Amino acid sequence: MAENKVYLLLTDTGSFFTKLIKLYTKKPYNHASISFQSNVAEAYSFGRKKMNNPFVGGFVKENLKTCFFQQAEAVVCSLTVTDIQLHQMKQYIQEIEKEKEHYRYNFLGLLGFLFGTPIPREKALFCSQFVATVLQQAEILDLERQPALMTPYHLLEIAEWEWLYQGRLKDYNNHGTIDKWCIPNMDLPMEWG
Repeated sequence: MAENKVYLLLTDTGSFFTKLIKLYTKKPYNHASISFQSNVAEAYSFGRKKMNNPFVGGFVKENLKTCFFQQAEAVVCSLTVTDIQLHQMKQYIQEIEKEKEHYRYNFLGLLGFLFGTPIPREKALFCSQFVATVLQQAEILDLERQPALMTPYHLLEIAEWEWLYQGRLKDYNNHGTIDKWCIPNMDLPMEWG
């Protein structure tokens, strides 16, 4: 039987919004994504939908070939999961993807996080809240804190992640599939295709 892995990708893109978050968290990586591929070529998260506008956000399949991500500092970790857990995570993400136009980035939830009080919002998540919810859907972890109070660094603490890589994302060229070139940062959608 093949071993299933899920991959956690934490990044610091150096954007203005990331710098603001970093002032509060005092941590180097402030964006979280989840992938089911060892090369993390396809990663899922909640973030900006347009490269030049951080305030238009929601569910995204991140285009890691853009300079925005290729120049980012990153950490890649993996976690071994069962067939059932893998299926549950993928199914949850597919359900969100089918209705992605109804999902928004949870800016109010970030304010609630700052005050230690979750602000429940239907179909609105921020990046680490999304990843924690995906893991929770697969019963991988029993969270002591609510997903709406999770930072990317909390994600590292709640499971037995295997640390695979730390450095520039463009240099994480696992199996040669993330190219060492990037698509210019234009007003491109974050999704593939």
